[in-house]
Amino acid sequence: MARAFAEITFTPSVKAAQQRYGSRQSNRGLEVSRVRQDELTEDEARFIERMDGFFQASVGESGWPYVQFRGGPRGFLKVIAPKTIGFADFRGNLQYVSVGNLDADGRIALILMDHSHPSRLKIWGQARVVDRAVDADLVESLQVPGYAARAERAIVIDVHAFDWNCPQHITPRFTEAEVLEMTAPMVAELATLRAKVAAVSAADPKQD
Repeated sequence: MARAFAEITFTPSVKAAQQRYGSRQSNRGLEVSRVRQDELTEDEARFIERMDGFFQASVGESGWPYVQFRGGPRGFLKVIAPKTIGFADFRGNLQYVSVGNLDADGRIALILMDHSHPSRLKIWGQARVVDRAVDADLVESLQVPGYAARAERAIVIDVHAFDWNCPQHITPRFTEAEVLEMTAPMVAELATLRAKVAAVSAADPKQD
């Protein structure tokens, strides 16, 4: 038994490259692993549901890959079941490249990045596009409460494999909310000090 992602990605040309660059032997272990990694655990679910965006790759009928960023409020990508994830697809630039690609070939790959705690999760799966007119209840179940953007459709992905990728080259970055959270104690302390200074100045104007 092999890791599911190795079955998908370790093609003959990939194995040849591994051989050429000296990593074939170490990668061979992934082809005899007892851990399939084709069913999301609580660790992956927690990671996925705190993301506010990801990159998705599809392939067109011309054979060219297409990578697009999908963003939304934190948790808009939802774990529906251990082998199923989905998200509400909001209106974009109306080109529908990803939607068209997935209609022709449902194979999809996602890369989820956490820049503040450098880590990266890759997911391979088979996607299906579900229009609101076909299943409005499904689309609504993936809609994020309070988010103004209207979901035009749902993208539901049957997970075939996942892999945690090496984080060593991820540059740490922080969202505005994360920066506010990290600096909140300092802001509070500064406000307290300013209040004390103001109180001392009011009690003794000569201190001004």
